[in-house]
Amino acid sequence: MKLWEKSVKIDKDIERYTIGRDREMDLYLAPFDVLGSMAHITMLESIGLLEKDELDVLLAEMKKIYADAVAGNFEIEEGIEDVHSEVELILTRRLGDVGKKIHSGRSRNDQVLVDLKLYMRHELQEITRLTVELFNMLVQQSEKYKNVLMPGYTHLQVAMPSSFGLWFGAYAEGLVDDLTVLNAAYKVVNRNPLGSAAGYGSSFPLNRQMTTDLLGFDSMDYNVVYAQMGRGKSERIVAQALGGIAATLAKLAFDACMYSSQNFGFIKLHDAFTTGSSIMPHKKNPDVFELTRAKCNKIQAVPEQIMLIMNNLPSGYFRDLQIIKEVFLPTFDELKDCLRMVTLMLEHITVNEHILDDSRYDLMFSVEEVNRLATNGMPFRDAYKKVGLDIEAGKFTPTKSVAHTHEGSIGNLCNDRICALMDDVVKSFNFEKVDKAVEKLVK
Repeated sequence: MKLWEKSVKIDKDIERYTIGRDREMDLYLAPFDVLGSMAHITMLESIGLLEKDELDVLLAEMKKIYADAVAGNFEIEEGIEDVHSEVELILTRRLGDVGKKIHSGRSRNDQVLVDLKLYMRHELQEITRLTVELFNMLVQQSEKYKNVLMPGYTHLQVAMPSSFGLWFGAYAEGLVDDLTVLNAAYKVVNRNPLGSAAGYGSSFPLNRQMTTDLLGFDSMDYNVVYAQMGRGKSERIVAQALGGIAATLAKLAFDACMYSSQNFGFIKLHDAFTTGSSIMPHKKNPDVFELTRAKCNKIQAVPEQIMLIMNNLPSGYFRDLQIIKEVFLPTFDELKDCLRMVTLMLEHITVNEHILDDSRYDLMFSVEEVNRLATNGMPFRDAYKKVGLDIEAGKFTPTKSVAHTHEGSIGNLCNDRICALMDDVVKSFNFEKVDKAVEKLVK
């Protein structure tokens, strides 16, 4: 069944090629296609294109389909082109001709647009929740190990004193910025394209504000041509925001792999969370972090793939945009998995609290000695030269303590302020508004 099919049957090879992986990808969108249709037909009844009793029976059946889709029991049958066709077919089988009325005033173009917006909105909420869980774990570990010193590096050379409080806390604050960018992407997503039809509106007297309110959108994509031009653009913006989180995870994963190696020995991964070698019985490999690094680097490439698919398209709809779903929709599951795994790994990490017993790290206290001499009145350049000459002569003896007090330093992590920043960012999403709208629509 094809919504556009008339008297001529399409060639089978052409059908296979043009449908591609659409049925597979549309399963991601199934619950959201039903939500969009429920809002649309509620609006159709308000402008006289459906009778009240027709709306009631349609909504009752759609709630059943929605429940199946959420539970993972929704299937697109062989020979059915997409999720929109399957939903309409189910309704027509159960209710007869009234099921054919749900498409009035819209196109598959604005159907898939609203499906994608609702899907992205839902997934961004999940990504935010998991990111906050990782953030909380990082802050917890930062506080737990705030007094344990470790070397800081520049150019991969031992540089100055750092601490595990700083190391964990740095990644926590990085996630605040990542969610700030994600929030901007969410605002782009949370606008309603429904009613733009094929990109040029409809002669039906649609009430677009009504569907906007029913679906909990902040506003609509007003210009109907722009609503269509947003296809691909919204996905690219979201993919870039997901890539920001992925970049933070990839860097953290690299650190964890390096710091857990025998040459560093700064941290120890839980034995149950490492893998072995088929030939070397002593090996405990950090595969979770290595795979996280690879997956997150792959995620960072998604915006470029989307850009290259849509880059040279003029205004209006083109089938090229279908391919974006294949590279974009699975990205959410992959990033969510990475977030869960990294949170789990960090929860069970063991920190080496005696790193500085090794004399190879003595020189990282050279700046502390320069600052001590300068504090006692010696000009900084003279203090720098004296300590440098002592190091050259092998006479430098470190004092292995630090007295950093300024904001954001070893002795003043400002984790409470970083948590306050995160709270403000999460509140700005206003997920409660969306949750209430969806709950009202389905119940």
